[in-house]
Amino acid sequence: MRYIFILSLSVFVVLSLRAQEQHTITKTTDTTAIDTVKKKVALQDTLALSVDSLEAVQDTVKKETRKERRAREKAEKEREKYYYKDIKKDSARLEIEQISRTAWKRSLILPGWGQYTNKGLWWVKVPIIYGGLVTGYVVFDYWQWYYKKFLDELDYRIANNGDRRDPDLINYVNMEGLVQQKDYGRRNRDLTILITAGFWGLNVVEAYVDSMLKYRWNIGSDMTMRVRPTLMPNVKTTLAGSHALGGFGVAPGIKLTMNLN
Repeated sequence: MRYIFILSLSVFVVLSLRAQEQHTITKTTDTTAIDTVKKKVALQDTLALSVDSLEAVQDTVKKETRKERRAREKAEKEREKYYYKDIKKDSARLEIEQISRTAWKRSLILPGWGQYTNKGLWWVKVPIIYGGLVTGYVVFDYWQWYYKKFLDELDYRIANNGDRRDPDLINYVNMEGLVQQKDYGRRNRDLTILITAGFWGLNVVEAYVDSMLKYRWNIGSDMTMRVRPTLMPNVKTTLAGSHALGGFGVAPGIKLTMNLN
């Protein structure tokens, strides 16, 4: 009787342990399955959120108007004035860049103004600049007079059957000579305008380069510049004797010499 009770008790314990083990396995399986389902749902939610974020970004890019784009580009350019490779410029650097920009703009508006802004030898440069511009105007006025002189004579002869009016051009018998001299005067007049405009541009370039060399680089005393009057060869024309040196085949000019030691 005693052995039967012990055997029954052992069978009951074994069955209880198996039932508890099956319950634990079932619970673990259910928990694992639930966690897997949750992870899949979370992954789907993350993917959906990523797609929504990408669509939102695309919508934002698409919805940027031309006015907003211009404002953004303007803000970026304004930032570049005060930052260099994400490093903020100090006040001295900003002042130097401002002077460099101001000098050439002032010379563009009024010749010599940028040279005065840069200081230094402005009292030498400004007279040279205005001397060149005045010379350009005088030369332009001469070639304009030359062109009009032959043009008026040509028009008069055409209108009056070859009759001559200007005593200075009495030796021009053929009309072709008048046409050639008229074209010659017009070509030199236009060339004078181009040279004068180039001289104006050279004044702007000089103001910018001088400001860069003076405020951004130290050139020391190794470079020297010398300005002096000189005589240049002159091409003889019909009216070459109109000035004092015309008969000698030379014309007055200015020579600029730069030395690098």
